[in-house]
Amino acid sequence: MITDPAFYAVAIPAVMLLGVSKSGFGAGFGALAVPLMAFAVPVPQAAAVLLPLLALLDALGVAALLRQADRTLLGRLLPAGLAGTLAGAALFRWVAPALVAGLVGVISLVFAALRVFALQRGAARALSPGLGRMLAALSGFTSFVAHAGGPPIGFYLLPLGLEPIVFTATLSVFFAAINLAKWVPYAWLGLVDAANLATALALAPAVPIGVWLGVRIARRISRAWFERIFVAGMVLTGGKLLYDAIPALRAALVT
Repeated sequence: MITDPAFYAVAIPAVMLLGVSKSGFGAGFGALAVPLMAFAVPVPQAAAVLLPLLALLDALGVAALLRQADRTLLGRLLPAGLAGTLAGAALFRWVAPALVAGLVGVISLVFAALRVFALQRGAARALSPGLGRMLAALSGFTSFVAHAGGPPIGFYLLPLGLEPIVFTATLSVFFAAINLAKWVPYAWLGLVDAANLATALALAPAVPIGVWLGVRIARRISRAWFERIFVAGMVLTGGKLLYDAIPALRAALVT
């Protein structure tokens, strides 16, 4: 079990952010959890510690929101998301998590800029189902490698004009299935061990606090403010992930 106080100083806020994002409110912020914990531990270990907590988050989120989820959207997006998860498992040993995080950062910033531009022009149109499946697959891939799947799928769901609670519920169920599919590959990759599980158990009390806050806000906030905060989360997440990836990008260019 990790005992370094510096780790918990960043891990507890990261888990609470993950809980808030898991509720759907500020979903973009959830991608910050692994980068925050990476200040104290390597990225693969941060992802492994978060996996049991994601299972707890999924149980809480699905229990609270299952009835509000859009089942038509889930039927369209889940198969692609699971395919992306399999791709992440197959490529995990060959793809640097920092580079994937940087890719998610670029995608987040581009998506946020496009969304703001569309809103200013009054042209915030829904994307095609085919593009939605592609974004769902990308979410599955980036979720497996760095627990950073929120921005791509969020960019597809946001223009659909869903009520905040429906948006929240659909995201919650989608990622519950994605995270459940990660367990066997994570164990196969040697990321599930007693030390990481014990550390996750120590962080578990922060989980329900984040979920409670997120669900409470999502039920009360207007659609306009919900969208503004989501886009703000994309910008902050994108900037942080891209900044963290710069050393890995430099090293890749040098070699």
